Amino acid sequence: MLSRSVRGHPCCMTVPSEDAPGLRSLAALARAEADCTGCELYEHAEQTVGGEGPPRARVMLVGEQPGDQEDRQGHVFVGPAGRVLDRALDEAGIARADVFLTNAVKHFRFEERGKRRIHRQPTVRQVRACHPWLDAELRIVRPDVVGLLGAVAAKAVFGQGFRLTQRRGEIVAHEGRRWVPTVHPSSILRTEDAGEREQAFAAFVADLRVLVGAG
Repeated sequence: MLSRSVRGHPCCMTVPSEDAPGLRSLAALARAEADCTGCELYEHAEQTVGGEGPPRARVMLVGEQPGDQEDRQGHVFVGPAGRVLDRALDEAGIARADVFLTNAVKHFRFEERGKRRIHRQPTVRQVRACHPWLDAELRIVRPDVVGLLGAVAAKAVFGQGFRLTQRRGEIVAHEGRRWVPTVHPSSILRTEDAGEREQAFAAFVADLRVLVGAG
């Protein structure tokens, strides 16, 4: 079966074409992702962190990239932002076990400051290099609706001209799917004022409820 090069990256890593039998299951996809060298992020991250959830989940949520704890543990949304997401899903009436969770980029991008690893936003090139993995997840899971958590995830789907502030919480039809862009839960953690933080959290829950209604 022919392969196609990872989009936007000149290195030798290839991703099997859409009809490749080896990528028709999440288990096969996970094995392929584990060997990804499609961009330089694999050189410093602990491991690839792929998506997790039911193979036929009605709802998929796409974040930006793994964080420090996700990179160390090898699972999505297990750090502080994941705890915010868990609380918001609960308030929106969504069981985490029913959702397929993933990220636009599968390796952690960071810079070291002493003993700490500080998150750095992935570049457009890195997002594009990783996009075939997201495409494969969408193709295998076939969710009814996809929530895009944060600007990086939204732009990975809609392009760099997309403005999250103008469309958040809306159902957006694109490429035969329904998408609901919203903020990333980490943005709530960064809100210093307690009152504003609770308002931001409530707005996030409201967006997740739109997601449920769209599904």
